Amino acid sequence: MGAFHASALDGVAGNQALPAELLLRLLAFDGGGYGPPRLALQRAGLPEPAVAVILAHPVPGARMEFARSAGAEPAQRARLVDDPSLRVRTALAYGPEVYDPRTKVAPLPDAVCARLLDDPDPSVRAALLDSPHLAPSFVVSLATHHDPAARRRAVRAWEVLPPGDRSALLADPDPEVRRTAALWECRRDARLTADLLRDPRSAAEALRRGLLDRADAERCVAERTHLEALAENPSLPADLVERLAVDPDVAVRLTVSLRPELDETRRMAIDFPVEDFSRGDVEWVRGGLADPQLLRRAATSAHPLLRRAAAQSPHLPPDLLHRLSRTKDPVVDEFLGRCHPDTPEEVLMRVFARFGGTFSAWIAETHPRFPREGLAARYADHPDGNYRRLAVRDPAATPVLIERLSHDPAVWTRQAAARDPRLPLARLREALHIPELASSAGANPALPEDEMAAVLDRAGVPA
Repeated sequence: MGAFHASALDGVAGNQALPAELLLRLLAFDGGGYGPPRLALQRAGLPEPAVAVILAHPVPGARMEFARSAGAEPAQRARLVDDPSLRVRTALAYGPEVYDPRTKVAPLPDAVCARLLDDPDPSVRAALLDSPHLAPSFVVSLATHHDPAARRRAVRAWEVLPPGDRSALLADPDPEVRRTAALWECRRDARLTADLLRDPRSAAEALRRGLLDRADAERCVAERTHLEALAENPSLPADLVERLAVDPDVAVRLTVSLRPELDETRRMAIDFPVEDFSRGDVEWVRGGLADPQLLRRAATSAHPLLRRAAAQSPHLPPDLLHRLSRTKDPVVDEFLGRCHPDTPEEVLMRVFARFGGTFSAWIAETHPRFPREGLAARYADHPDGNYRRLAVRDPAATPVLIERLSHDPAVWTRQAAARDPRLPLARLREALHIPELASSAGANPALPEDEMAAVLDRAGVPA
């Protein structure tokens, strides 16, 4: 199978116009021991006959790709819980890898997770406990599990655990479970904090989160012990906050400047540095991205890291979204483009201009507010090929222009044109045999069924 045939097959695998008969044929393909293309296995809304083919596929890699498909329903993926392949069960246990913050993955049913947690192989159990997709109800149920690793995972749900489960975890026979639980409970227990400070493995985190006795706080300031962590501690006395606000360590001063209780006057009186592209990972803002009052405090702050943290919320009301859109901070722009469905067009265009490459293409293709109208007139003759491909998005772009752009010097522009259903059929057929365009042409929804079948034939997919 030639390289361009493989590429065309990948395109057809993701083609939304692929007929059901050809989809079933493709899904049964063994791919020389690698299985069918991933795009076929991870399509959203696969019909039951297609799911049945995947579940019975002789190539474990095919079942593994389906196990971690964000497009599949949890109940469909759950049918792999007893798969004979360790790789498949491990993939199922961890779940889909998600890179788009707007993508939500529904968790597997609790009963399926419980069976995975009883899997005889430790890698399956570990993958499940590491999964970011567990239902809260299942995490809470882990508090009484016989496996200490499961009980440690339950501690992450500390604030919603019943009091009896919290007490049991604090007295757990496993020292790591006890320590992990103590690091949560120490936020309201100075005695636990003092105990944790004596353990080098937990001292920094206890200083960051725990309820502090004044004597311990003063000692840590005097000894300069984990000062950056201490500067974040919510219970740090106000006079010690003031001392750390003028500390010679710039990282300590920056941490103090982000404390939630400071008013704007005091916050901005601190001499703190901010790198141009620091991400703004502020815990108290990150934990309140759906809290209107907290978001308003952060978004209206003069502190750039608080504004960047607020920009990561998909819940910004229109006035705060407008306000942040006018900061012209590249990091704010990026977060708005990633996270907010109503990001203004001008912000999206700034993000597109700044990044170029794959991220710009992702923004242009997936964001519901990215502009379309007028792009052909503005960009079809732009000197930058990254902009010329935007002309393909314009509903008013003619087949003549689309064909012209399919010969563009920039490969991404050619590929965008090859995916467009307005591309004249003769050029679309030709593009199937051009290595760098074959995948895009295969994904074109205007590709005739007989051409899709021919791609499968050339790739050696049995009828």
